[in-house]
Amino acid sequence: MDHASSPPGVPFRNATACALRIRGMPLFTRRTVEVAPLPFDPRSPEGLAARWVRWVAAAGLDDSPIDDRTGAKGMANQPSDVWFLAGSRGGSVHRRLALPGGRELFFPVINWWATGDEAADIAVALDRVHGSVAVDGVLLEPEPIITREPFVVTGARFNDITLRTRPRPVVTCGLWRSVETLAPGEHEVHIVAGDGGDWSLDVRYQLLVTASGSTPWS
Repeated sequence: MDHASSPPGVPFRNATACALRIRGMPLFTRRTVEVAPLPFDPRSPEGLAARWVRWVAAAGLDDSPIDDRTGAKGMANQPSDVWFLAGSRGGSVHRRLALPGGRELFFPVINWWATGDEAADIAVALDRVHGSVAVDGVLLEPEPIITREPFVVTGARFNDITLRTRPRPVVTCGLWRSVETLAPGEHEVHIVAGDGGDWSLDVRYQLLVTASGSTPWS
């Protein structure tokens, strides 16, 4: 989600909404990191959710796609077979970006994650949250996805998921949606969600899907 705290009864960090708690951390030198294999098929719902978490973790403190207010930070580190969109920490956000044609979209409507020993009750709030997605005005039903088996995340320094570069086991849970490849041209993706309490998000993406040789927005 995008909440400065977890949903009611959830004792762990909230996905699209966790508040950064930066403790004294050592400086790290640049190094080559091997990506650990996922415990699920990378194209399965669980695999895509885990890959989304890794995508968010690849961005440092100043480059978080969750904190992006305009869409400018949503293009970095995208994989070649899918295009990830991000939620927010709550409230209304309007983003605008161009993406290449031939990519399906995958994104959380509302989600959260946990690391290490915090992962035991990952799905405790799933029955309380709600969300909806509209693509070009057509409503789509979000799907619950839970990665009960931990996967390893090695992120950038001060990233939103683990806060550090050291590898950590992570699980994630929430309502998610995939969208088939969109035709070249302009499209709108509108995400609305809430935690059953006072917290809610409203994220609107204006997308320009480009065809080969086309020119994106100037």
